[in-house]
Amino acid sequence: MIEVHNIRKEFKTPVVRQGRFAGLRTLFSRDYKIKEAVRNISFTVNKGEFVGYIGPNGAGKSTTIKMLTGILHPTSGEVSIRGMNPHKDRRRVVQNLGVVFGQRSQLWWDLPVKDSYDILAKMYSVDNNDKQRRLDQFTELLDLKAFWETPVRKLSLGQRMRADLAAAMLHDPDILFLDEPTIGLDVNAKRNIRQFLTLLNKDFGKTILLTTHDMDDIEQLCSRVMVINNGELTFDGTTRSLRDTIGLPTRITVTYKGAIQVPDSYLKHGMAAPGLKLAHTIKTAAIPPTIRVTDVNENVVTIEVNRREMNTMDVIKELGGWGDLDDIDMENPDFEDVIHKVY
Repeated sequence: MIEVHNIRKEFKTPVVRQGRFAGLRTLFSRDYKIKEAVRNISFTVNKGEFVGYIGPNGAGKSTTIKMLTGILHPTSGEVSIRGMNPHKDRRRVVQNLGVVFGQRSQLWWDLPVKDSYDILAKMYSVDNNDKQRRLDQFTELLDLKAFWETPVRKLSLGQRMRADLAAAMLHDPDILFLDEPTIGLDVNAKRNIRQFLTLLNKDFGKTILLTTHDMDDIEQLCSRVMVINNGELTFDGTTRSLRDTIGLPTRITVTYKGAIQVPDSYLKHGMAAPGLKLAHTIKTAAIPPTIRVTDVNENVVTIEVNRREMNTMDVIKELGGWGDLDDIDMENPDFEDVIHKVY
């Protein structure tokens, strides 16, 4: 559905000259500063994939989306949407694309929401029967009736985003590009948007590329994540493989039925942990370096372990040697911590 080969985008900005007669000299010659926003990025998105495209501010996410939609032309490299160039074949490409920019609306600011849909249907040559059928679906899924007659400028941010999503899907595109669709939304609005996007992907088979700073969006929606930093693609894989690549520790809290004996050499690894309370200890020889005790309080022990280096069954076997196990609680690192590690 989407093929990108070694795309690069440069922006040229004039350098402001200093000193006397600077403005006059600028009339005859001008120096420019070149900024490379995107550098040699390549990827393929297959039909039905839900891909998260993430990175820090200024990394090149929005620039990439604009090149995919034909708004910007790459300095070099190629973009193909269903075998078509989005810049050269823009009219044909946009029939297959739905685009939502979270901070910009494609609706007419002073018109009621329903009037914007009438205009968009004419622009995309959607006949009245198809338009009405799709709007009936979207009205039910996104509760559009509550603000159907309201001018767009009077909508709340959550209402406008729901209206924009319906507008992007009015011509039934196969591909949906979303640039920060949940920015500034409250918890309920985010949940409604996520449910709708999941339905589009799972039930209607839409291919979705999502840029966002909300890590809950990525973890709840995306089967694949691409990370861009300083204009370069630094990771492309599943959210699980991203966790594994970073290798942040899993926190495990173990409750024992009775007395416990924690090897003193483990405790030495965790002595710097705040609030550490020592229990009975036993001498031990060499220990696996992946286990780190962070707290011991009566019959409860908390450890951190890198499960890339020691699998879960080996960890449980080791912990079982410290006493009679009663309960084990495992807590994976927050996905946001994983992303910060990538950046």
